[in-house]
Amino acid sequence: MINIIRIKNATFYGYHGVSSEEQNVGGKFEADIDIYTDFSEAAVEDNLKKTVDYYQVYSFLNQFTVKQKYYLIEALAVEIADELLKKFDKILKVSVRVRKNNPPVGGVVDCVEAEVIKEKKE
Repeated sequence: MINIIRIKNATFYGYHGVSSEEQNVGGKFEADIDIYTDFSEAAVEDNLKKTVDYYQVYSFLNQFTVKQKYYLIEALAVEIADELLKKFDKILKVSVRVRKNNPPVGGVVDCVEAEVIKEKKE
């Protein structure tokens, strides 16, 4: 059975971007994480140890996004996905969306988003 746990609009302040201003001043970023797992046993037993602890996923995400600067949100999204698959055994597949709010595009845009979907290799 495949189930999904979603973390939506996790917000963090990061120093990601191509321009030196973005790298120095920083800005607000958001992320959505879709975790594909089998939590059927956890649901029957009502047991956190049998599923992916989304508190731990959020804590990881929050720390990871400020640990290193990335030029591209695409690179940040790929690294988050790779690390989640390595760190959490029960994650079978993950979708990571990273949004940059008010990007410097020379016009009015709410955000730009990059998405990556990765599966655990067997």
